[in-house]
Amino acid sequence: MTRWLVLALFIGLLAMIALSAFIGPTIIPPMAIVRALSGGGDPTIAAILFDIRLPRAIAAALAGGALGISGAALQGLLRNPLAEPGTLGVSASAATAATAIVYFGFAASAPWLVPIASLAGAMAATTLISAAALRMRGVASLILFGVALSALSGAIMALFVNLAPNPFSLSDLINWTAGSVANRDWGDIALALPFIASGIIVLMMVRRSLGVLALGEEAAHGLGVDLARTRALTIIGTGLTTGGAVALAGMVGFVGLVAPHVVRAAVRHDAGATLLPAALAGAMLTVVADIGIRLFPWGSELHLGTVAALVGAPTFIWLVFRLGTIRHG
Repeated sequence: MTRWLVLALFIGLLAMIALSAFIGPTIIPPMAIVRALSGGGDPTIAAILFDIRLPRAIAAALAGGALGISGAALQGLLRNPLAEPGTLGVSASAATAATAIVYFGFAASAPWLVPIASLAGAMAATTLISAAALRMRGVASLILFGVALSALSGAIMALFVNLAPNPFSLSDLINWTAGSVANRDWGDIALALPFIASGIIVLMMVRRSLGVLALGEEAAHGLGVDLARTRALTIIGTGLTTGGAVALAGMVGFVGLVAPHVVRAAVRHDAGATLLPAALAGAMLTVVADIGIRLFPWGSELHLGTVAALVGAPTFIWLVFRLGTIRHG
């Protein structure tokens, strides 16, 4: 079942990326895309396809996939269906570190510092959350901890925005805090891809252990799971993927919450088997959201994080009420 689900999601993702390539303010006919791919055709169409639309679609897919697998891993590690990089403050911490690099002007001379800073911020936040989870057994307490971490990070980012030295810096800072894949190019993808790919590999290494953790830590230990190794690798993997996603698309919330829940029933609620389908589902969600941003007449273009929040926040509220109903029912 999982293999067929992964195949179906992968085909769907490729279809959405292809749709993103020829749909936009200027519709590119499919045959024009075929000619551009073969090296012929109109050079203007080739430039729109290869320099603007494909990098944007692939950036959205990479960011969404990274957040989707991060959310699934955190939910498996913490055994908390509300856990994800956005609600727990991981994305905000990564974005704060990235905006600090932009604000102080280091990004202009050394662009590679942005993913490094995002990575450091995400891993620091994940480590704090993992340590807090050992002390806070309740879901509400852990979520409140994440809310506090997000609020602190948001305050720091707001300070950077308020103190922006010029309009160009202000625009860059807003893009980081609100999330966007507009104007992303192959160089941006090349900077973030190694971190995202490394994080996915690390998380896939602990997928079986995450599945066993659903039985509880004592039972998992009895079945031979190395809890310290599983926790450490999950923190490292989540930090890598979330840091790379934020470096590529800024702060995009709730994708890591929604994507695992979309596929969980199809994998029989196995936390380990959820990882790869959640990555593909998250990638599809962000690509579809970005297509909507480009197609609908919003006036000024909306940010990707705004659209993700419009979908994800109601889902989060529904999950909170559903969990409360199950516990009291």
